[in-house]
Amino acid sequence: MSVEAASSPEGEQLASHLERPAGQGHTPHDAFTGAAGGAACGDLIRISLALDAGSSDGRILDAGFDASGCGATVAAGSATVSLMRGAPLLQVARIGAHEIAAELGGLSAGKRHAAELAADALHRALGAAAREGAALAPAEGRTLVAMSGGVDSAVAALLVTRAGGQAVGVTLELWSDPANDGDLSCCSAQAVRGARELAHELGMPHLSIDLRAEFRAGVVDGWLADHADGLTPNPCVRCNGNVRLDAMLELAARLGSQTLATGHYARVSESPAAGGGEAPVPLLRTAADLSKDQSYVLSALTPASLARLRFPLGEMRKQQVRELAERAGLAVARKRDSQDLCFLAGTRHGDFLERHGGLGRRAGAIVDQRGNVLGEHAGAHRYTVGQRHGLGISAPEPQYVLATDAQANTVTVGPRSALLAHAVAVREATLHRDGRCVDGVRVRAHGRRFPCRLPGELAAGRHASLAVELDEPAERTAPGQFACLYAGDVVVGYGTIAS
Repeated sequence: MSVEAASSPEGEQLASHLERPAGQGHTPHDAFTGAAGGAACGDLIRISLALDAGSSDGRILDAGFDASGCGATVAAGSATVSLMRGAPLLQVARIGAHEIAAELGGLSAGKRHAAELAADALHRALGAAAREGAALAPAEGRTLVAMSGGVDSAVAALLVTRAGGQAVGVTLELWSDPANDGDLSCCSAQAVRGARELAHELGMPHLSIDLRAEFRAGVVDGWLADHADGLTPNPCVRCNGNVRLDAMLELAARLGSQTLATGHYARVSESPAAGGGEAPVPLLRTAADLSKDQSYVLSALTPASLARLRFPLGEMRKQQVRELAERAGLAVARKRDSQDLCFLAGTRHGDFLERHGGLGRRAGAIVDQRGNVLGEHAGAHRYTVGQRHGLGISAPEPQYVLATDAQANTVTVGPRSALLAHAVAVREATLHRDGRCVDGVRVRAHGRRFPCRLPGELAAGRHASLAVELDEPAERTAPGQFACLYAGDVVVGYGTIAS
């Protein structure tokens, strides 16, 4: 360190943490540990912390760190430990790279990386502690807000704060793949850091939860297995209904909050209980902006979960959301929406199937409805019912995929008229209300709702199978996709489309 740097206030603070690093080499008993850095940058830091199990605010009882690499990384670890020892969990959740750098008297651009790594390691440890060890006292008005780093979740957080509540941000790290474009994903390590910075700009504490193992087991593995079986699954419905939102609702309870707000475009409607019960049952309702409605991907949520969920954007249009973000000075006001499946994020569908599911190229026949061979494909798992482009065949009229056979490895094609159907077979169905109320079905996330009815006397509850009779013929949807059932604008059931 230069004489000039050492004699400045900033240099003195940095030197103090380098000469007497707080907590270096110390790992508290029953600690939660997070790490950041590694081979890519040469710097590595591990932050460990222990919660006071008897405190109602999740106070940090003890903390320590280990670091290798440049001196700034050691100093950043020491500064992080100094900032969080004895502090309540939600106060520590406000610590980011800016606060760590400030504790060191400010860092040059070249050393800022050390503060960012320390913040990443801290929040991995803090997220694990919050998820597994926190038991904060209930706090009226406290709402956990799911944040992806995009404009919708940012405005949802803004609206919760403006309503007078205490907003606590949370972001899930669901997938990590070097072949992905992390900037395009809503659940990558880059997205987590961006969401944390955004939450801190809004004056909110922020937590990040590593849910990669649960996401792989509960969503991706099933998605890969379904493709191997010749199905075209919808992972978003499965994720929202069984993995992502459940984990955040559980975290909310640990943080003393009964509610979770998200940036989804949807609403909740109180409906009479099935069987004439007195207490109304919360059911999902379409958003005011039907062009952005996300009721389909949320359709598997239980009424118990919906009772604790809040959708601040449900009555708003997308343009209103962007305008509100601009007026609030949010940098994400014009950030583009994510379009792909979060775990694909710039990766080709076929490449992902091959890399993670072992579903490589496998030559097979493209046949017509009579079994005549029209061409060759690279694997039946790469095609889906209704697909028109990418078939590589010529015919007098456009050809569409009518069916795939994973065992025979064939793809059957035909004219669009052969896709039309008057009914949809659904398996593993759930009805929240009597089947007689069903008057619409949606079979694609952004598709239209088709008028329909359910024949017979179907009571609310689970059904191994049911038939949805359409008022007008519609193009068949690939087996494995979801059917979302409506009564007016209220979601009253769902199930998986059968072969």
